[in-house]
Amino acid sequence: MMGLVASFGVGYFLLGLSDKEILAEFPASIVLTIIGVTYFFSMAQRNGTIGIIVQGCVRMVRGKTMLLPWVFFLIAAALTSLGTFSPAAIALLAPAAIGFAYESRIHPVMMGAFIINGAHAGGFSPLSVAGVLVHDISLKNGFPISQASLFSASFALNLVLSVLTIVLFALFGKLRDGAPRQHVDTDTPPVGRPHGQQIITLVLIAVMLVATLGFHLPIGFVALSAGLLLAFINIQEHKTFIGGISWSTVLLVAGMITYVSLLEHVGVIDTLAQQALALGAPLLVALVLCYVIGVGSAFASSTALLTAFIPLAAPLLATSSLSASGTVAALAISATVVDVSPFSTDGALVVANARDDDRQRVYRQLMFYAGGVVLVAPALAWALLIPTGII
Repeated sequence: MMGLVASFGVGYFLLGLSDKEILAEFPASIVLTIIGVTYFFSMAQRNGTIGIIVQGCVRMVRGKTMLLPWVFFLIAAALTSLGTFSPAAIALLAPAAIGFAYESRIHPVMMGAFIINGAHAGGFSPLSVAGVLVHDISLKNGFPISQASLFSASFALNLVLSVLTIVLFALFGKLRDGAPRQHVDTDTPPVGRPHGQQIITLVLIAVMLVATLGFHLPIGFVALSAGLLLAFINIQEHKTFIGGISWSTVLLVAGMITYVSLLEHVGVIDTLAQQALALGAPLLVALVLCYVIGVGSAFASSTALLTAFIPLAAPLLATSSLSASGTVAALAISATVVDVSPFSTDGALVVANARDDDRQRVYRQLMFYAGGVVLVAPALAWALLIPTGII
């Protein structure tokens, strides 16, 4: 709410923009994704389908429940490396993964972090949207990079970040979450065979996978369409399904992204980047750029910032001996790993799939975790990729 009001105050009274100009960067696609996904999966939760999927996941790891975050990490990486946009992959995986986390007392923030890290691990493959975008921008600005090196660096850094996440949660005693409960029996069959609406819901989930992964249809519209079909089947509970939409997450993301995008539109981000270039020492400039793009991306579109910042690296690379592939990879990783922030699409989807009575806690703890990532990840990417000249 504050973000939308601040957008109005700054845009209308200080910059003289009209309401249409202020709302030009309103994240309609992200809002629709959150509405569609939470609408559909709230029904899947209520009719027991998510429970069946969770039980299947529990059985798959044969009792070793702490392996499942890594399973979701690899699945998310496989999806994005094949071309799935990271929010779409996270939207597809988060409902089952977060449901499993609650069932097995794995911390939902840790599970969410693993899904997001996995999606980013594969997010710069030569087949992915982000990978092609970064390569094309670099080529256009006169410093071609190795796509294989970009992909390898992103995968390795997100793998390291996931290991550090486990260490962090272990140090704070948060690997297991919640009050002691009856042990989840992983050797027993599922609670029952799917039937009726559950079968229809499973078929719709499969259709969503094919539509988004095979035909690259927008996950928001696809999920909304699937949800509408389920609503017609159980029209008496339609108001309950509408209540399952995470409206608080919609407001959070819409307000913050609109305001930060307004600041980006008037040149705040560009000004910070230009000031960084004036520092002189190439390694220091690269570090500052990694932090500026990392902090900015925690509140704004990673893709937009990549398109703005990679060209700004051209003068730095032209006047120094820094590796183009290493510098661009560090910037790209710094821009994406911070998307665990609840103000970004990826983090917002994790918050949206938390239980209603636990959503505020997940939001708060995810905020603290994202703050740690913003502090550590850009420096880690810089240290491993730029001074070493490893790629």
